[in-house]
Amino acid sequence: MYPELFTIPFTHLTVKSYGLMLVIGFMATVSLIRRLSRDITPDPQLVTNAALYSLIAGVIGARLFYVVHYFERFRGNLLSVFAVWQGGLELLGGVILAISVVIFFLWYHKLPIPRYLDILAIGLMVALAFGRIGCFLNGCCFGKPTNLPWAVRFPYGSFAYRNQVEPNLKRNRPDPQLKLPADFFENVQKDGLWYPELKPKEELTQIQKSLVNDGPYRCLPVHPTQLYSSASAFLGCLMLYLFWRRYQNPGKSKDAGKFFYKPGCTFGLMFVLYGFVRFLIEFVRDDNPFELDGLTISQNICIAMFIFGIVLMIIFQKISPRPLNSRS
Repeated sequence: MYPELFTIPFTHLTVKSYGLMLVIGFMATVSLIRRLSRDITPDPQLVTNAALYSLIAGVIGARLFYVVHYFERFRGNLLSVFAVWQGGLELLGGVILAISVVIFFLWYHKLPIPRYLDILAIGLMVALAFGRIGCFLNGCCFGKPTNLPWAVRFPYGSFAYRNQVEPNLKRNRPDPQLKLPADFFENVQKDGLWYPELKPKEELTQIQKSLVNDGPYRCLPVHPTQLYSSASAFLGCLMLYLFWRRYQNPGKSKDAGKFFYKPGCTFGLMFVLYGFVRFLIEFVRDDNPFELDGLTISQNICIAMFIFGIVLMIIFQKISPRPLNSRS
């Protein structure tokens, strides 16, 4: 776990691993989208502009989704809503707003929306893959304890560690998964009440540090759910690309009349694939609370995404694609 990679020389600014992976993912996505859209765009700069707008919209949407989801954390200090550098982004909110902005951008410039959305879907999987590597380095989006040989341990004080040593009623867990002695905690006052909170590692004694580093109180091994998500996103990118390639030369293909063989279907398939995989991964994640019907909010959204993706594929299949040289 490396939430901060290094400090910029002569400053107190640090380079955050999550932010760096987002930048790398964005650059890789823009490069891929520009390459795939060479045959359909009248101006490659439009692709870059659309990507920049989607990046801004993605950050705003991810922050808004997080604030709405955890609004109680911002009560009494609404200005902290804008403190994005302190963490707190949810991917689904970013994707929803980013796609909405891109669709408006394509409509405004009278570009073939379904064809661009297909390419965007492929690029989004690349961005997601790098973003989840950032989650792994940051320690968020962690999994449940497991004894599988590829399980990972996060350090003392990490998101996963705090989750294990504290009860979590929102996940129907009244007792901690890892029982720590009381001297590992300190009482902190919040809203006029006192709560036990895990001590910073620098305040632990040498014996306590050895117990949490290599002893019985170290973090339980957990599923590397972030890497599951990253690997599935890279695989999803490949699947979407192969699916998209089928209709690039429909006049030469014997399968041109087959179902789900028109521009826009790849975009719909993205929702189906992501919704299905994310729904399954949520079963081994341990960070999101149960909210509706014993499922997390992400799982309920994934069900809607899966259905929405199928509906989109059906709709785009019935729409006749616009000629590439048409701008009206």
